[in-house]
Amino acid sequence: MTIFSKARVCRLDLWINPVFDELISDKSQLTLQVLSRNADDSATANALAEAHAYHVSAAKDELPKRWFVNAQLIQACPNLLCVSAGGAGYDTVDVQACTEAGIAVVNQAGANANSVAEHTFALLLAVVKRIVESDNKLHHETGFSREDLMGDEIFGGTIGLIGLGAIGTCTARISKGFGLEVLAYDPLLSEDQIRSRGAEPVTLETLLQRSDYVSLHCPLLTQTRHMMGVDQFAMMKPGSIFLSTARGGIHDEAALYSALKAGHLRGAGLDVWEEEPPRRDAPLLSLSNVVASYHTAGVSHGGRRNVARSSANQISLMLNGERPPHLLNPEVWERFLARRQSIFGDVE
Repeated sequence: MTIFSKARVCRLDLWINPVFDELISDKSQLTLQVLSRNADDSATANALAEAHAYHVSAAKDELPKRWFVNAQLIQACPNLLCVSAGGAGYDTVDVQACTEAGIAVVNQAGANANSVAEHTFALLLAVVKRIVESDNKLHHETGFSREDLMGDEIFGGTIGLIGLGAIGTCTARISKGFGLEVLAYDPLLSEDQIRSRGAEPVTLETLLQRSDYVSLHCPLLTQTRHMMGVDQFAMMKPGSIFLSTARGGIHDEAALYSALKAGHLRGAGLDVWEEEPPRRDAPLLSLSNVVASYHTAGVSHGGRRNVARSSANQISLMLNGERPPHLLNPEVWERFLARRQSIFGDVE
């Protein structure tokens, strides 16, 4: 199937790898508009009202709420056929509201999986080897010994992965290379599927009790918000390490601070925060055994390029009437095709 008339693709003027614009612009049946992110810009609202596809940032704290894909925006965009979230996450998109309106939604699952998995281990090693503490002391202090900065080795330890999607699977593979036993909890996968992805299936309680390192790799949903709280941190092994490159809000930051401050946990490596960036006076940032980054795990040159390419390709597929690989609401597909037909019509 081909598009009868030009389809309008819109994105805001937030940074994106240039390959997105190149791939969209290379399609003769697509036209790209780059719009102001200014929440008060009527030109952006007018352009979105005519758009057929909207590529939206997945970063909830970078995107003005007016441009979130919610029921209000959808109502103002009668021609909108599809939405592409610019990452594995889709916090800025109300998928249910899109489904009700016949709008297909895709994310870019797996596009930056290697980058995020690598970052997970960067955080783990930085905490275990006390690299940031050593760097700070060398820059600002004297009169300390190497033994004052003694870290540990991870070989022979156990890592527990909460969530075993594309990123969790990459993390499992890397874990094996470091000589770690890999446990995983993922209620969406069967035990055989978990084993095929390189981990031993266990309950969440068992994972917390047995793991030296607990790493989050699940999406932020109603059922996962604060799934790591006071009880879960208390269940973790004394001296273990908590890691998250998933989403802020899955772990309770106050509960994690208490577990670290009390000495129950040895440290934490955190890439994600309930408020991003976290405030300078955030309690967790006051702890020397917390290594922090600014939701940059997937923000590598390679990761961003892969996400941009995936987004452009999936938008092109959908507007051409072809099912994309990362459709978040598959139940909408037949209605999407009917709406697409009514807007464009098809020619062979």
